[in-house]
Amino acid sequence: MKVTVQPRVLEWARQRAALTEGELAKKLGAKEEQIEQWEDDGTLTYKRIEKLAKATRVPFGYLFLSEPPKEKLPVTDFRTVGSNGENEPSPELLDVIYDAMRKQNWYRDHLLEMEADPLPFIGSTTLKTSPLQLALKIRKKFRLATSLRSTAKNWEEALNFMFRHCEEEGVLVLRSGVASGNPHRPLEISEFRGFALSDPYAPLIFINSKDAPAAQMFTLIHELVHLWLGVSGVSNLEKTYAQNQKIEQFCNQTAAEILVPLSELKEVVQEVGTETSTLRKHFKVSLLVIFRRLKDLGVLSEAEFKKRYKAEVDEFQKKRSKQKGGGDYYATQKVRVSPSFARALIGSTLEGKTPYREAFGLLGVKKTETFKKFASELKFNF
Repeated sequence: MKVTVQPRVLEWARQRAALTEGELAKKLGAKEEQIEQWEDDGTLTYKRIEKLAKATRVPFGYLFLSEPPKEKLPVTDFRTVGSNGENEPSPELLDVIYDAMRKQNWYRDHLLEMEADPLPFIGSTTLKTSPLQLALKIRKKFRLATSLRSTAKNWEEALNFMFRHCEEEGVLVLRSGVASGNPHRPLEISEFRGFALSDPYAPLIFINSKDAPAAQMFTLIHELVHLWLGVSGVSNLEKTYAQNQKIEQFCNQTAAEILVPLSELKEVVQEVGTETSTLRKHFKVSLLVIFRRLKDLGVLSEAEFKKRYKAEVDEFQKKRSKQKGGGDYYATQKVRVSPSFARALIGSTLEGKTPYREAFGLLGVKKTETFKKFASELKFNF
């Protein structure tokens, strides 16, 4: 039976899935000319609509709307609104948030089944708390003090310590630069740098790994403060201090104090001066964080800070554009899905508690062979 739907809705569904007409035709077992015709007159069979919904991961009912839906974020939006006053999320951002929520829901249920206790620090603070006092608590809890970071060879190694410490304290950390593992669906840092999903059992932080690693350090700690507040949300961090967002301002101030305590910075500057390479070596943080704190100390003006910050990020993007793709798939997969989550899910699957099909979907793998190889990388034996 043939039905008629709005052609612009069909086009929206295809574009939302980041598919060309040829790619969609292949998924549906149709010809590219048929896709063009459907998007021209909106006439296709009911069965095709069902397949189209599945192929584009669009709710079936959406395809019968009179207009393409305006989708909203399922969590609070702390991003800077664009110059046109609109802040509609991209399909890629929506997909990574919903995927993270699915992982979080599974992990929460797993922990409840294991009779785990809730994490006491989630939602344990408010905006009335002094950023300096909260910074002390978080540094102690997550082993982020300068003296502890000094064991790292450099700030990059210190960043990996931070990721690991978060996981060890019960926070899932997901890092990816693409949606659904698809390299043709990049996550734009101009849209967001990270988000936090607060939960007393399975708190989660997502880091946009398209961003410079130097900027990821600050994003990680910023989102960690979100969890202490118990506030979920998407962050952009385009501005150092979001003037119209009290929560973002509080998270930025606290994150900066965690990474480089201002009192300690003053002492070091008095001893060795403001040479950024020396300060970075002492605090084991990225150059971007040093710029940020020198600005707070009054050493850098707002204009000079922005200039240096932009130059550092631009230099990273230039280097990245010259890098070739590839790399270790399984090492990348570990950070995309969180090591803690992956171990729990694979263990549950091997014990027969979680169906393989569900595990494949949560891990983003399609073959049993890939699943087994990934399991072996995480030290699971068959």
